[in-house]
Formats: sequence, structure tokens, C-alpha cells
Amino acid sequence: MRSQRISIVSAIVTAAGAALLLTACGPGQPQSQQTTPAASPSSSSSSAAPNETSAPSSSPPAPSTPTAGGTPLCQASNLTASTDSSGGGAAGSINMQLVLTNSGSTPCMLRGFPGVSLTADANGEPIGAPATRDESTPAADVVLAPGAAGTAPLRYTQAGNFQDCTLTPAAGYRIYPPEDKASLFIPQPTDACGNAAVTLLSVGALRAQ
Repeated sequence: MRSQRISIVSAIVTAAGAALLLTACGPGQPQSQQTTPAASPSSSSSSAAPNETSAPSSSPPAPSTPTAGGTPLCQASNLTASTDSSGGGAAGSINMQLVLTNSGSTPCMLRGFPGVSLTADANGEPIGAPATRDESTPAADVVLAPGAAGTAPLRYTQAGNFQDCTLTPAAGYRIYPPEDKASLFIPQPTDACGNAAVTLLSVGALRAQ
């Protein structure tokens, strides 16, 4: 009886072992594959280039001879200035000729209107209003050989003619050749008006003497 029970248990154990063996040797179950979605291509962003400060295009220096014929413009450094008051005056004004003479060794050209102001001294600031332009005579190119001169009509109105004039003594005239920032000084003491609302001077275009 006992041996019969042992046989039955052995048979059960044997059968279970066989079942386990068959399960292990059977075809494997497919493994689930985790699919990682392909990363979408990142949008191409233009990264800003470092700020570059481009050097300003250098303008060529203003030529000293912008004239068609190649003759350089006359400059204060190669001119002398004077006045000729032989024109006389009328109605409280004095008519003069402003004379610019080429003191250099090569020809130069005067073009247009000179700038004229009354000033306290050779290095002082202009006093009052500068000369207005008298355009009754058109401007023309004036070529000056060494020693030659160009003239422009210059008119000075007596400061005492203006009731609202703030009388200020002037030592003479500051003269700017056309298209030149440098100036010449003509010592000629006279009265000026300190207030710029009063205009005492007018000047015409330069012409050959």
C-alpha cells in the first residue's frame, strides 16, 4: 500500500517535471519592442552672427582742385587781402572793392562769393551778422596767375544809421576765400553792431581785376 503511494507520487512528480521541460523547450514568446519615435529634425534656426561694426567707407579727401581745368582753388594760405575804397559812398554807406591777390607761385582759381565779417581782432570772433550776398552779378571762375588779383564789390553801411544797433568797435574785416574755412584779416577799424539782427555788409561775386 505504501509502495503504491510512493509510485503514484513519483509518477506525478515525473509528469510535472516533463511538463516543465516541455514548456522551457517550446518556442519563445515574441518580446514587445519599444519603438522610440524618430526625433523630428530640429528646425534650422539661423543663429545671428556676431554684430560686426563695419568701418564707414572712407570718403576720398576733398581734392584741392575740384575745378574742371585742374587749376586749384585759391586758399587763404596763398592769398593776401586788401580793400580799395575809391568807389566812394552814398546815403551813409561806403562802397569798396575787396581785393584778393595770389601770393603763391602757381596759378589758382577763385570761384563764387567770399565770406566777410567784422571782427574784434585778427583772431577774434565775428561781430554781428556776416555780409549778405549781392547776386546782381553772376559768379564766374577767375583764374589768378601768381601776383594777379580778383575783386568783389563790398559795401559797408554805417552802424549809426540803425537805431537798434548795439555799437561795438571792430578792428577790421575777416575774409574767407570761397570754399575755404581758413580766413584772412584786413585791419580797418570801424563800428559794428553787436546784435546779429542788423546787417551792415554786403558782398558780390569775385571777378578778374
